Amino acid sequence: MAKRYTSVLGVDVGSQTVKVAEIKLQGRQPVLTALGMAPTPVGAVDHVGLHDPEAVAVAVKQACADAGVTVPDVVASLAGQSAILVRTMEVPNMSEGEMKGHMEWEFSRTNPFTETTVETDFKAYPPADPAAQNVDVVMAMAARSSVDTMVTMIKRAGKKAAALDVEPLALLRGLSLNYDQSVQGKHVCIVDIGLKTTSISIFKDEKLLMPRQVPIGGEMFTRAIADNLGMGFDDAEQAKRVEAELPASAVAAPAYNPFGAAEATVQSYNPFADPTDPAPAPAEPAAPVPAVEQTNRFYSAMAQPLDEFVAEIRRSIDYFRSKGGDVDLVLLSGGGAKLRNLDKFLTSALGVNTELFDPMRNVQVSLRKGDPSLAQDHRQDFAVAVGNGLHICY
Repeated sequence: MAKRYTSVLGVDVGSQTVKVAEIKLQGRQPVLTALGMAPTPVGAVDHVGLHDPEAVAVAVKQACADAGVTVPDVVASLAGQSAILVRTMEVPNMSEGEMKGHMEWEFSRTNPFTETTVETDFKAYPPADPAAQNVDVVMAMAARSSVDTMVTMIKRAGKKAAALDVEPLALLRGLSLNYDQSVQGKHVCIVDIGLKTTSISIFKDEKLLMPRQVPIGGEMFTRAIADNLGMGFDDAEQAKRVEAELPASAVAAPAYNPFGAAEATVQSYNPFADPTDPAPAPAEPAAPVPAVEQTNRFYSAMAQPLDEFVAEIRRSIDYFRSKGGDVDLVLLSGGGAKLRNLDKFLTSALGVNTELFDPMRNVQVSLRKGDPSLAQDHRQDFAVAVGNGLHICY
């Protein structure tokens, strides 16, 4: 983004919702002036990428209209297995010209896409010690068709593409601006929980050190509740948001027993019983299930995907530690971060302090229109959208 912008619209296209965040600079201070969210059309976006730019453009228009967006220039992030590859590596410290040639070679041997036409970019982080033999580099490679699809969507929404970015760097901008001195010198892992996938990114001192994406998201928890408790998917989603709560400590959840609640009232059939015998007394009506037990049944129903989720985060942290790093803090973002007590549960399970990520912590919020509760109740949902908008600060 060579042109200097003083206002921009950050857009995050997710599998479940699209989010928009309009940010303007007042002096050097970013101000959030509009915030909007709309449902993503079914089948238009998945873990692979964006499939229906026309339908998504309608959703972006709706979110912008509801929020009162006036800025035409968009920064959006590419996501999806067929759309983008983000990787970090350590390479020998070399001149700018040598680095460019080396990275061209890296791109040519790394291309994971079926198409050969790709867009590439990289950033070499200056070493703390100028005499260091190696430097950290983050590289991004996108299929040209995916870039064209996103640009088409932005145009159909009546906007202009100012820049396309990647989600880990959007999260890094939010981390750098909002946490600043409190995380200086620390390794921070941001776990961004989407509908179908979760990104696990580790940062230190404004550097992306390890990006990873795993195919586990909030949908798996909802489906586990639906399957194990015999609920419809929409009812299970509502229950997950409103009623489900994890324990503050990571104890193993009991295996779900679909017959547990009813087994005391079921009468065994005896084919040899005398039909003249008096019928057994009817069972006493079951007492109301205490609220804590209701909560536990949701936790029990989610036990398996929750174990997988924790294992993937732990695996990422352990791998990073095996390379000589460590993790001092875990921050949770995305819609799935709002599962009650997830932060406390992960603190216990991982042995690492875990908190909810606040992408608006140091951003002035001055919304002109729309639902004011979005900024308070859905902060974690807007982590990537706000991070994209913060592009103008850097």
